[in-house]
Amino acid sequence: MAISPAIAIALVAPGAIAAITLHEAAHGYVANHFGDNTAKLRGRLSLNPLKHVDLFGTILLPAMLVLLNTGIIFGYAKPVPVNPNAFFHPKRDMIWVAAAGPAMNLILAAVSFLLIFPARLIGYPVDRWIVAILLDSVFINLLLAVFNLVPLPPLDGGRIAIGLLPKSLAIPFAKIGRYGLLIIILCLVIPSLLGRNFGVDLNIFDWIVARPVHFFMTLVRGIVFSH
Repeated sequence: MAISPAIAIALVAPGAIAAITLHEAAHGYVANHFGDNTAKLRGRLSLNPLKHVDLFGTILLPAMLVLLNTGIIFGYAKPVPVNPNAFFHPKRDMIWVAAAGPAMNLILAAVSFLLIFPARLIGYPVDRWIVAILLDSVFINLLLAVFNLVPLPPLDGGRIAIGLLPKSLAIPFAKIGRYGLLIIILCLVIPSLLGRNFGVDLNIFDWIVARPVHFFMTLVRGIVFSH
């Protein structure tokens, strides 16, 4: 049965808000743990979603991608400020800080999945809506985790790569971070649009992000609805 856009947004919103907020807060808390209190001083160690929402990256960019029918949807929150020079061990600690966001999303996906089973005991029709919200939460958190692990600055995967690469490679690789959003659009969005015009599958986002996520969601749904 088709649902209205308003209901669809209401189902997705709780998981999306929690995913974005805790992802960014995780970066800040781990950075603070390793000696960098920049996020703390700027009020970013917060569970208030408004502290982390970026007007363009969180709202306008995803809406634009949907309206353009690109077959791709992604966005970003306001990046937590990090000063690697304040870390006790800059290269090593940066890896942990970068990994904290995707790790938090994987934890949230796991928690949402586990909560589905007691939620189903509540009884119809309330359980139906709670399960839908939790399944959307699993999907959103998996999507954010996988997308952010793509090894391209300024994504978390790119920052992890910078921490793992030798200095001679890490420095020039880090410099492309200033063009990261443009590179993401050129590599992911433009090929998809061109491919559709020529009847060729060039949806790189689908290959490296959407398909793995949908694979895991198929497993999740199979487990949930087999009980």
